[in-house]
Amino acid sequence: MTTSRVTIKDVAARAGVSKGAVSLAFNHKPGLSEATRDRIFRAARELGWAPNLTARTLAGSRVDVVGLAICRPARLLGLEPFYMEFVSGVESVLAEHSCSLLLRLVRNVEEEVGLQDVWWRGRQIGGAILVDFRPDDPRVAAVERLGMPVVAVGHPSLTGGLTSVWTDDATAVTEAVRYLAALGHRRIARVGGAAALGHTAIRTAAFDEAAGALALAGAWQVATDFSGDAGARATRSLLTAAPPDRPTAIVYDNDIMAVAGLSVAAEMGLSVPGDVSLLAWDDSQLCRLTHPTLSAMSHDVHGFGADVARTLFGVITGDGPGSHPVPTPVLTPRGSTAPPR
Repeated sequence: MTTSRVTIKDVAARAGVSKGAVSLAFNHKPGLSEATRDRIFRAARELGWAPNLTARTLAGSRVDVVGLAICRPARLLGLEPFYMEFVSGVESVLAEHSCSLLLRLVRNVEEEVGLQDVWWRGRQIGGAILVDFRPDDPRVAAVERLGMPVVAVGHPSLTGGLTSVWTDDATAVTEAVRYLAALGHRRIARVGGAAALGHTAIRTAAFDEAAGALALAGAWQVATDFSGDAGARATRSLLTAAPPDRPTAIVYDNDIMAVAGLSVAAEMGLSVPGDVSLLAWDDSQLCRLTHPTLSAMSHDVHGFGADVARTLFGVITGDGPGSHPVPTPVLTPRGSTAPPR
C-alpha cells in the first residue's frame, strides 16, 4: 500500500479508533490517553501515512519551516534561559531566510521519532534541528531512513553520521574543576543534569577524570532533571553533611540550579563563597542578578543557535560547513567563588 492511497480512515481502522481520534493525535490536542496516542502514531508509521499541511503542500510547493522538538516540560522550558537564548539565535537566522520555526514539546524520544516522521512525510518542514542526544539515540537511524536534512546538536560520538554542532563539554568541566582546585578546594561536588542525556554522561566522565587526576579528597556527583527544585534538593543533600564530608565547592549543570543552590546555602546559614563556592553552567542574566553574583562557564548561546541554523541551511543546500565544534565555554569568575576558609 502506498502513502498516496492510505487515508485517515485506514489509520483509524489499524489503530482501532475513530477518525476524530486520529485527528486529535496528529494535531496534538487533548482528549486521548498516551497509550492511544502512541498506538495511532505507530499505525500511521506502519501504513506510511501522514497528514499533508495544505493543498499547496500537496501540489509540491516548498514549506519554509524548520522543525525543533524538545523533550522538556513546558513550565521548565519557559524558565530555562539556555533554550530561550538558543531559540532566539535560531530565529535570527531563519528570519534572514523568511523561514519559520515549528517548535513542539514532546514527552519522550519515541514520540519525537514519530513526530519527525509526520513532519517530513507531510512536507510540513524543510529540515530539523535535533537536540538532547542520548547514547544509541533512535533518531539517528530514523532521520537517515527518511532522508531528512537535519543538524544534530551534540558531540559526534552521540550523533552517528549526522552533521553536528557541539560544545566541548569535557574540556569545560575539566577547566571548572581545575579552577576550583587551584583556589584550594579539595572537596568538590557537581549537580548534573538528566543522567540519560549524552552530554550529561560526557560531563560526568570528565568530572571523574579531573577529580582523579587532582587526587581530590572528596568528589560527589548528583543527577537531576535540570529544574530549580531538583537543584535545591541536591544542594541541601550535599550541604547537610558535616565537614569534612561536605563539599566546599559545587559546580552546577545550569544557571537555574545554581541560583537555587545559592538560596539553599542562605537558608542553611552558610556564606557564599566563605563556606561554599558555587559555579554555574550557561552564564545568563540570572547569574549577574544574584547576590553574590555567580561565577559561571560562559558561552554565546544566542550565537550557538544562529550557528546551528546556518549549518542546517548548509545541509539543505549542500554547501555548508559540515560538522564542527563551537568555542569552548570560558570560565568567568565572579563573587560566588573564592578560596575555602
